[in-house]
Parts: sequence; C-alpha cells; structure tokens
Amino acid sequence: MRTQQAPADDVQQLAERPVGPATPGPGGAWVGVVMMVVSALSNQVGAAVGALAFPAIGAVGVVAVRQWVAGVVLVTVARPRPWRFTAAQWRPVLLLVVVFATMNLSLYSAVDRVGLGLAVTLEFLGPLTLALLGARGRGPLLCALVAAGGVVVLTRPQPTTDYLGIGLGLVAGGCWAAYILVNRQIGARVPGGAGPATAAGISALVFLPVGVVVLGRHPLSTATVACAVTAGLLASAVPLFVDLKALRRVATGAYGVFMSINPVLAAVVGLVVLGEGLGWDAWAGIVAIVVANGASQLLARRVPAARGGDTGR
Repeated sequence: MRTQQAPADDVQQLAERPVGPATPGPGGAWVGVVMMVVSALSNQVGAAVGALAFPAIGAVGVVAVRQWVAGVVLVTVARPRPWRFTAAQWRPVLLLVVVFATMNLSLYSAVDRVGLGLAVTLEFLGPLTLALLGARGRGPLLCALVAAGGVVVLTRPQPTTDYLGIGLGLVAGGCWAAYILVNRQIGARVPGGAGPATAAGISALVFLPVGVVVLGRHPLSTATVACAVTAGLLASAVPLFVDLKALRRVATGAYGVFMSINPVLAAVVGLVVLGEGLGWDAWAGIVAIVVANGASQLLARRVPAARGGDTGR
C-alpha cells in the first residue's frame, strides 16, 4: 500500500514528469477501471446537480461557479508561474481560455434545453470526429457511418425538436475537439500543468463579474449555492484527481475507449436525477455513437501496434 500523500503534491509530481506507459499498482487494471467509472459518474452527476440550480440562477450562473471552482483547484494544484511565459506560450493559453469557457457555457446551456443525455452525446462528437479524421481504412469509415446514423436519429426534425439546444451541443463538441488540439500545443510549449491551470485561472477571473451580476439578480438559497458548488467539485475537482490516478494503472488508449461510457451514464443520470426520459430511438442513437467511438479508438490502437509502436502511451 502506498503511503498517504497530499493530493496537490501527488498531482504536481505527475505534472512535472513525462508521460510514459501505465504502471499498474496494487489491484492491477481493475482498480483503474473502477476509478474511471467513478470519474465518469462524478462528472455526469455533477452536471445533473448543477442543472437543479438552473431554475434559480440559470446555466450562466452555474457555469460561473464551476469555472471558479475549476480555477481554484487547478491553480492550487499546478502552482503556475505565468509571469515567466513567453509570447509563444501565452498564445495557446489564451486560446484555451476562450475554448474552455465556451465549451462549458454551451454544454450547460444545451443541458438546460435538450437534457443531459442528448447534450453530452452531441458534445462527445468532438473527440470522436478527431479520432475518425486521424484514422485510415475501411474500419474508420464504417465507424463514421455508424456515428453519422446516430446523429441523424438524435437530431432529425420532430415537433418538439429544440434546434438551438442541438446547435449548442454541437458547439460544445467542436470546443471539446479544439480543447484537445490546443492542449497539445500547450503541452509542447508549456511544461507540466502550468498552461491549463493558468487558462482555468484566467477563465475563473473572466466569469467573476459575470457570476456576480447573475447571482446578484437572483435570490440565492442554500440549496442553490450547494448545487452549484457541488457541480463544480464533482465535474471538475474529482475527475481531475481520479483521472490522474487511473492513468497510472490503465493505458491511455484504453482510457480513450472507456470514455465512451459517458453518454450512456449521462442519459442514465439524467433519468434518475432530473427525470429526463428518452425514447428508444434516442437510446439507439446514443448507442450507435458510443459503439463508433469505442471501435475507432480500438482501430487507432492497432495501427501503432502493427508498426511496433508503444500502445501504452
């Protein structure tokens, strides 16, 4: 058993060392799988609890609180020194600020309009698209067709279709894809976790006046504040720490495959916590997108393996 260590120090050590193959600890990969379930469930429950505060402070108010929590947690953990950044380092960091804020605002606004399950599934199309664009062959093409079929089922015109909500979910998906690409640039230019932490801190400052105005215009109850803060903790702080622990035990490729569980968990949590029921057609669309992502990730892992690459990275 590992000796107890402060979470901040633990994350700081991970941020300062290079990424390498996963090294399973006591309990092996199964412990990593449990951690990934906890992380994904925490993320979706956090979003659902935040949605409970929408009637009181709206999606903007909940996002503001979440940005504050994420900023405090990441800055405390990574302890960035932005005054040492060069102009080349600041450019992707500032771009990440825009992407980070837009992604959360569009996602939570979509949750408010179309429900948690559909919003998270649409957002999930962002990383899925990146995975498919980077693949070659008939397998990825088939995955793309399956995913496209799922999208058609989810977004087809109906009397109750909320096109603005669907559009916001797709914007969140585009932002998630941009988030991945920009983070790659930051990883190449800024050491450790200083770049994302700085972006989260600036985003929290940007949302400070917005949140103050929104919260000042609405009478706040203890339950509303508790829901908003809980959303920030469960959807930001908990996944941060748990994911870092899980990636020590499970290869990054396997982690990418397991991310597919998020839309399903979002639909289940939306049903249990928010009472958002989905028809069989919506479930079919979600399953199609989940299967397409899992298959595309597995196909992507086979390519470096065939070339003698390291699939444990």
